[in-house]
Amino acid sequence: MVRDTSKKIKAVFRSKGMSGKPITSQPVYGYLKGEDGRFIVDEEAAPVVKQIFSLCLAGNGPTKIARVLTEQQIPTPGTLEYRRTGSTRRYYPDYPYKWATNTIVHILERKEYLGHTVNFKTEKVSYKVKSSVENPEEKQVIFENTHELIIDLATWERVQELRKQRKRPNRYDEVGLFSGLLFCADCGSVLYQQRYENKTRKQDCYICGNYKKRTHDCTAHFIRTDLLTAGVTANLQKVTSYAAKHEKQFMKLLIEQNEDGGKRRNAAKRKELDAAEKRIAELSAIFKRLYEDSVTGRISDERFAELSADYEAEQKQVKSRAAELQAELAKAQEATVNAEKFMKVVRKYTSFEELTHTLLREFIEKIVVHECSYDENGTRRQDIDIYYSFVGKVELPDE
Repeated sequence: MVRDTSKKIKAVFRSKGMSGKPITSQPVYGYLKGEDGRFIVDEEAAPVVKQIFSLCLAGNGPTKIARVLTEQQIPTPGTLEYRRTGSTRRYYPDYPYKWATNTIVHILERKEYLGHTVNFKTEKVSYKVKSSVENPEEKQVIFENTHELIIDLATWERVQELRKQRKRPNRYDEVGLFSGLLFCADCGSVLYQQRYENKTRKQDCYICGNYKKRTHDCTAHFIRTDLLTAGVTANLQKVTSYAAKHEKQFMKLLIEQNEDGGKRRNAAKRKELDAAEKRIAELSAIFKRLYEDSVTGRISDERFAELSADYEAEQKQVKSRAAELQAELAKAQEATVNAEKFMKVVRKYTSFEELTHTLLREFIEKIVVHECSYDENGTRRQDIDIYYSFVGKVELPDE
């Protein structure tokens, strides 16, 4: 009886969840529930969500972000809920402003801030057990654009990328400007910040992690922070200036540099793909007729085997080519989308004088640092490769 009732409740719950409305009893922090059950922006909490994402973009980890909000005496989600409803489930009277690291982590991972409804994130294993377990992503159901977004897609995706990288404060209790962005060109290790200081001068630099720890055989790849900053600033200003002045040409350049995006080539590929798909359908029809002729005795078994082998080989070849064309066209389409994402960042920063943590992490995915070399005159040279967010390396034409 209890089991049957549980099944009925689950069926009702499932039906509601598949309607696109949130099935959670409590709205996600940053939202309130409207009369129709959908999320509406909470004007008090939404700015805090935006601040959390901005702090993450600036290179701060969840623990540091929690500390910042605590110092600013911003009410925690539990405190805010208590003040509004009287609920004490997440309220700690002695610590009304004490933000937890896990709370920040959960906020940074929520897809609801993109304007999406995410249902079936948890489920009960049995009606006999009160607790729920986390559902894998493939079991969750996402309904896009069901309510007003708080965080735009480009910001959310960039934050997820940054969260994969470990960026902890260094011994000077600060996150270096380039921390988590620099990689050794030879061994692939992250470059770590170093600071040399004496009575006369102070110098910041970055060196290869494997060289520093002596875990692998690699050289220092030593690069001064001031020179690195100057080089990156100059390149970034050059790219953004060109993009702002020649947006159409820049978009075309990005698409062509990222996976073969020329319109003529794509048109030819689509035409070839249409022909391949048409031939695949024709071969399927031929197979069917061949089989019928074999069954009715109009052709011998030997002839059937010979013809079917030829057609089967052709079909396999055509299907393989069709898959290649579909992948190439998908990449070209992705290149267009990524170019537009990058342009949104460019439009956001029409001009800037200096690098900041936020600006760097919005624009740049990684910087690869090569070992320095010296020419015959003893002049030091060191190359760096800058990979921009969404579009990778950008090669500008000579103006």
